[in-house]
Amino acid sequence: MTSSIDTVNWADVQNEVVSILQGLLRLDTTNPPGNEIIAADYIAELLRKDGIEPTVLESAPTRGNVVARLKSDGSAPPLLLMGHTDVVPAEPDKWERPPFSGDVVDGVIWGRGATDMKNVVAMELMVLLLVKRLGLPLKRDLVFMATADEEVGGKYGAKFLVDQHPDLIRAEYAINEGGPTSIVFGDTVFFACSTAEKGAARFRLRAKGAPGHASLPHTDNAVLHLAEALVKLGHARLPMHVIGTVKGHIEMMARHLPVDQRDNLIRVLSEDPDVQAEAIARLPLPDSGKRRMYASLHNTVTPTILSAGSKINVIPGEAEARVDSRILPHQTQADIEAEVRAIVGDGVDIEFYEGVSRGLEANWDSPLFHLISQVVAEHEPGAVTVPALITGGTDAKSVVQLGTQVLGFIPMRYEGPAMSGLAHNHNERVSVANLLFGTQIYFDVVSRWCQRA
Repeated sequence: MTSSIDTVNWADVQNEVVSILQGLLRLDTTNPPGNEIIAADYIAELLRKDGIEPTVLESAPTRGNVVARLKSDGSAPPLLLMGHTDVVPAEPDKWERPPFSGDVVDGVIWGRGATDMKNVVAMELMVLLLVKRLGLPLKRDLVFMATADEEVGGKYGAKFLVDQHPDLIRAEYAINEGGPTSIVFGDTVFFACSTAEKGAARFRLRAKGAPGHASLPHTDNAVLHLAEALVKLGHARLPMHVIGTVKGHIEMMARHLPVDQRDNLIRVLSEDPDVQAEAIARLPLPDSGKRRMYASLHNTVTPTILSAGSKINVIPGEAEARVDSRILPHQTQADIEAEVRAIVGDGVDIEFYEGVSRGLEANWDSPLFHLISQVVAEHEPGAVTVPALITGGTDAKSVVQLGTQVLGFIPMRYEGPAMSGLAHNHNERVSVANLLFGTQIYFDVVSRWCQRA
């Protein structure tokens, strides 16, 4: 089945999807507290204008979620387009433009959530509206959901829907936010389709010592014990673990690179930590790309919060650090605890909290992945789609409980370092050109996939 993309007036679509995104960006859904009901109601009104009756559900007061469905002949399982409408806090005084303005300046749309992930919600919603307006004969139901609370774990959003209303969103595949979008490696452009993501295993490191008066210093100081453990943790290289997605990511990229770059990229898989470190350092990628490559092959541990003492002249008896640990698919709490214990020794306590979430991995060698690859190559000649790992976490951790295979895919062209790495950052923004490009790719993928059995 060929795409209906040539029947669409894309100039009108560009204006409409920009307007949709501006409306979303102007809604303050900072989480906490969330207040995502204002976004759910906004989306629901747009759906009703096109004759699509949405389901709006509050998991708690003001924590709004919206789901909509286009029915098919039922000959194939549904496809889910998933996104979240909550955003992380912004510091307005550090932004060039107000974070909830939705301003369009020189072809760029500004606002908290412009890249994480109200842009994707706007594009997915636009695709749903186009499919409805064109009256495409669907073989698969097309389901859209925009949820609350992803930035704080998803309890009031995706988890709520999975636990309380699973039949509303049950699907064979889902398209979700991803990790990297496009990667320029030498002269080749790679588009990332994330088929795996890390889990979270957050823990406290707690050191104990002898309390006393600060005027009489001694070496049995809890703060010093903790500091020593953190220094060891910060300089350590954890063991390498190669999952199928990351192996595919590296090997597929290597096949399209010149010999010298290919050989160096393959050395990233070396079991010799020094060889691997040197190979990563030589990659023609920005520092963020090099850090992502390392994180794709190792569990990671990052101290983020320190606490000790309550009075300047008292040596505290305890000192504590909270550590954000991300673990690869197939790794467990016991695995990461053993790795950390081997580094810090027995002198500090390790206490996991919040509940450990396991990493996820879908089969990247799947029909939907290959369709995405085909569509990307048609729109961007010479570009190659590769599987990738999300080094953080998403609502996929809830949705996969329904048996859904989740692919993280945000089709955006690389527009240089100034327009990269903006999620959760000051001056978050997205170009109008990329918003249209992503909408076209999504539409082509969705319309083809949902019209074939």
